[in-house]
Amino acid sequence: MASSLILETKGLCAGYGEIQVLWGVDIAVRRGEITALIGSNGAGKSTLMRVLSGLLPMSAGECFSEGRDLTGGSAAEILGHGIVHVPEGRRLFGAMSVEENLLMGAYLRRDGRAAVARDLDQVYATFPRLLERRRQAAATLSGGEQQMCAIGRGLMSAPLLLMIDELSLGLSPLLVEQLVAALRALNAKGMSILLVEQDVTTALDLCHHAFVMDMGRIVREGSGSELLADPIVRDAYLGVLQE
Repeated sequence: MASSLILETKGLCAGYGEIQVLWGVDIAVRRGEITALIGSNGAGKSTLMRVLSGLLPMSAGECFSEGRDLTGGSAAEILGHGIVHVPEGRRLFGAMSVEENLLMGAYLRRDGRAAVARDLDQVYATFPRLLERRRQAAATLSGGEQQMCAIGRGLMSAPLLLMIDELSLGLSPLLVEQLVAALRALNAKGMSILLVEQDVTTALDLCHHAFVMDMGRIVREGSGSELLADPIVRDAYLGVLQE
């Protein structure tokens, strides 16, 4: 029987050269849930995402997915297992069309053209604007459309876990609402999501469970509603909220 934990780290440490950024990070992402990772700029959130996707090696600790040991796995091995990283900044292929970018997400798949075509239709159903712009160069899209395309490309990998780094960065509140609605719909269909987000209110309202990172360490965890009500979290990350 598969583990209910789609991703788990134990004592994870990592950094850049002699500069250690992550210190003994323990997180757990449950199957079928949205998990948020929040914290201030420079807390180490994006570094953790790079380690989880195999782009940055860990210096200590362990990483598991559904009981499988992924410690030290390459980016290709981790992607092949179904852990997909939508990076900060979108990182699309600007000269390629929207549809070409989406299909790049399926390049490791071996389940046939019909399955890929079905998932492409699902991405277009989730983000109808991408269907309208499917022949358009990705570089000409708005910021919100680029984020839709980046998430869509991740979905085309048929992920077990979709990791999204900075969902709302540089986007208008209306576009953020549309993206949040899309993530809720995907999760309702069973998609497991790990979300890094500086908009703490949005992240905690959306997620089932969240971890608070500060200076490379997990300092708090709980349900989204618990952390929204936590005075320490409110003071540190939310400022003075209207009651």
